[in-house]
Amino acid sequence: MRLLDRFGRGTVDFFEYAGGLTLLGAESLGFLARLRIRVAETISQCAILGVQSLVIVTLTALFTGMVISLESAQQAVAYGFGGFVGGAVAYGSVRELGPMLTAVVVAGRVGSAIAAELGSMVVTEQIEALRSMGLQPARFLVVPRFLAMLLMLPLLTIFADVVAIVGGMWVAHTYAHISYDSYVSSVRQAIDMTDVIKGLLKTFVFATIIAMVGAYQGLSTRGGAAGVGVAVTGAVVISIILIFGSNFVLSFLLFG
Repeated sequence: MRLLDRFGRGTVDFFEYAGGLTLLGAESLGFLARLRIRVAETISQCAILGVQSLVIVTLTALFTGMVISLESAQQAVAYGFGGFVGGAVAYGSVRELGPMLTAVVVAGRVGSAIAAELGSMVVTEQIEALRSMGLQPARFLVVPRFLAMLLMLPLLTIFADVVAIVGGMWVAHTYAHISYDSYVSSVRQAIDMTDVIKGLLKTFVFATIIAMVGAYQGLSTRGGAAGVGVAVTGAVVISIILIFGSNFVLSFLLFG
């Protein structure tokens, strides 16, 4: 009976969480559709959530592209397939690793920041103060962060794709003596603009996950400072799990 009770409570909690997250997302989309946007706050959030994530995204993408190239270049040259190294790096980066790893890194930095900020506002009763003045927290707090993520994550992903390909090119040339012309030619043959666009389509889903989960976790904070820590941890863990799961679904739908 205790096992059934736990299963029942877990099921109820799951649907309650999913419902609350869906309602928050629908409310935020409603404000966006009616163009009820705080432009100045959105620009500020673009700088905080997007521009300040550039360094960590760059390092992640650079070392990812270099590792893929390092693992494949020498073996490819040994078996006479050196001309395919650039295509392998570009193919993996543009379609899968670029969007997904960028989203995971941003989820760790941005998702936790959103949850911590909104959670602290809940604990200090600033959210209640907004509601008492007739202001909607979703419009004033969630929508600017949501829109900033929708704008910045695709740009960060494009930058990450380029950095990964360039980093892979340097490693392939340095350690496997693959010419730059051969590498670039392989990249052009392996991917086209359709692959880039499909990879970027994923980022809009990932951006929605990061912003909505972080905001919902923050607004659901209970229990003071300890509750803020729980909310931040939950935001990161849930966001990353959803990113991996949605990446599989999107890859299946987009690339077959």
